[in-house]
Order: sequence, then structure tokens, then C-alpha cells
Amino acid sequence: MARVKKTVTLSLPPEMDKKISALLKKEGRTRSELFREALRRYMEEQEWKEITRYGRMKAKERGVTEDQVEDIVDAYRK
Repeated sequence: MARVKKTVTLSLPPEMDKKISALLKKEGRTRSELFREALRRYMEEQEWKEITRYGRMKAKERGVTEDQVEDIVDAYRK
């Protein structure tokens, strides 16, 4: 049977590790849960940054200003 998770090694500064350990104790979570959530959020943030960058590029190509975006969306929804 194939393994469904992969183990990785991560190095942290001692002060950060102390803060993480305190947070884990306070929230009753595992280190793995915390890091998985942090990485998921980071990847989502990067995806949104890419979407935003793409949207700005396309708006610039079409001469759409930020002030016009809401009106364009509202008109599309009608």
C-alpha cells in the first residue's frame, strides 16, 4: 500500500520554535496540523496574488481602470 503522506524536515530558529510550541499547547494541535494549515494558507495567498496580477495585466491591456471594475462586474451580473 502506498504511503499517503510524506515526511519533511524543517529547521527553525529556537525562538520561533518556542512560540510555535506555546501556540500548539494553547490550541491543542499537532505541529503537523499547524504547518499544513500554514502552507495551505500560503499557497492560497500566492494563488490569489497570481490571479490579481493577471487581472491587473488584463485590465491594463483593455484600458480598464480600478474605478470601472465594480460597474463592469455589476453590468455583467444583470
